[in-house]
Amino acid sequence: MLRLLLKYLLSLFFVVAGSLHFFKADFYLKIMPPYLPFPLLLVWASGAAEIGLGLLLLVPKFTRIAAWSLIALLIAVFPANIYLALHPEILPDVSPAAHWLRLPFQGVFILWAYWFTRPTFTPGLGRP
Repeated sequence: MLRLLLKYLLSLFFVVAGSLHFFKADFYLKIMPPYLPFPLLLVWASGAAEIGLGLLLLVPKFTRIAAWSLIALLIAVFPANIYLALHPEILPDVSPAAHWLRLPFQGVFILWAYWFTRPTFTPGLGRP
């Protein structure tokens, strides 16, 4: 039951975060490292991926591949989080320490998604 609740919570997080890429694109454009081409396209693509993978996480047949894909996505967007930590002037209203404290949470989300890459076993029933 806890696993199911945490799966729905992780899914909701990614769907909401992905939606913000469209509703608050300016924010995401600010933290996009300047060496990346087509920043708006990348913001939209990462948002669409977060929404799609967050929803796909809830489909049992696709949970594992969605979780692995979310891990890859979290790794892919990590440079933007590092860029923000190195350039706190981008968001002057936020404490620079908050940007650095945010970085380890990427690992928490990776571990959280990793949990759903593992098959589940029900005692007496085997694999669902």
